[in-house]
Amino acid sequence: MPSTVFDSAIYRDFFGTPAMRAVWSDEALVARYVEVEVALAKAEARVGLIPAEAAKEIAEKSDASKLDLAKLKTETDIVGYPIIGIVHQMAKQCGEAGRYVHWGATTQDIMDSATVLQLRAALDIINDELHAVARALEGLAAKHRDTVMAGRTHMQHALPVTFGYKAAVWLSSVRRDKARLAELRKRLLVVQFSGAAGTLASLGGDGLKVQAALAEELGLAQPDITWHAARDTIAEVGSALAILAGGLAKIATDVMLMMQTEVAEAFEPFVKGRGGSSTMPQKRNPISCEMILAIAKAMRSDASLLLDAMAADHERATGPWHLEWIALPRAFIATAGALYQARFMLEGLIVDGDRMRRNLDITGGLIVAEAAMMALAPYTGRGAAHDIVYDCCRAALNDGTTLLAQLEKRADVTQHLDKAALARVVDPAHYLGTAREMVDRMLRG
Repeated sequence: MPSTVFDSAIYRDFFGTPAMRAVWSDEALVARYVEVEVALAKAEARVGLIPAEAAKEIAEKSDASKLDLAKLKTETDIVGYPIIGIVHQMAKQCGEAGRYVHWGATTQDIMDSATVLQLRAALDIINDELHAVARALEGLAAKHRDTVMAGRTHMQHALPVTFGYKAAVWLSSVRRDKARLAELRKRLLVVQFSGAAGTLASLGGDGLKVQAALAEELGLAQPDITWHAARDTIAEVGSALAILAGGLAKIATDVMLMMQTEVAEAFEPFVKGRGGSSTMPQKRNPISCEMILAIAKAMRSDASLLLDAMAADHERATGPWHLEWIALPRAFIATAGALYQARFMLEGLIVDGDRMRRNLDITGGLIVAEAAMMALAPYTGRGAAHDIVYDCCRAALNDGTTLLAQLEKRADVTQHLDKAALARVVDPAHYLGTAREMVDRMLRG
């Protein structure tokens, strides 16, 4: 019976995706164990350590789908690890050739290499979803390159920006996530085959040859040295996923704030009933954003567990390794869930440019006070210009008028800037700095 949000029939597609759950399922994990054992037999046959015919029999007769998972559970409960039970059942499937299954290997060799195969498949899914999110953001940045809105700092109006600029900033984070995950693959996708204490003593002088052949069979890199107790690359991928989720949480936070009734500048896609309330018919809650935020917070905990798992004792850990069994599947499933929610939200995001403009104007032009100061400064000096515009801002607030109206009353302003010049100065669309060029540069990238 499902007991967590990750396998719940009700919640599982909020917190994950079917494709990512499949990567980390029991059936997939057992299949990876068998895949590694078969590849090991082939590698050892290539080196001449076991008979080629035995390796052929192992490859042909090993069938993960026919393993008895209930029996495997019973044996795992006794031993503490699943590999002995896997080997027993594989040996029975393979008959006489079964004596060569798991030749010279240790449990963690098989489990770590299987995990790396899972990580490769999981990273492929993450990369595809990141690409889709990036495409959605590229579309928003291009479409709204010139959609002027209020930029906000400390939750207050600051200076004008464009929504395309905001989307391009989001895009930059997603692209760094892609680069980060692509770069760490060369350190992460490495085979584990080192024997009982990591020295490959059981294979004599052929150990590194077998290790290289196994890496080739699995399409993985060969390590420089044993990594049984050096878990930094596992912690690295967990940290990268937490960073990714944190970046999505930043996007979600911005969208949630723009969805507030008083702001109403952007909205998650409309689906009848989505985000509704059982008592308030008018509600349209930011469901995807809420899920992304929850996942990002949980991801920080999983990254912390993987960092704790680095403190492995001597040549094989007594307990820290087990933290990875908990945190890795959960971290990848949750990340896939966050990416799914982000993709859904961004591909269908509803942007109200007119409302953005109205919100931009609610301060009567005060949002471009800096523009007025910088336009006046060449004539009066920056300090004097600041004081003049500051006084105009206070007067506009007190009188309920606009910054333009107050500037036009000041002789120390109009002697330098006529009405046409002042009207241009206080138009937010004329004070965007290089926002548009920054968007263009991101889109070219």
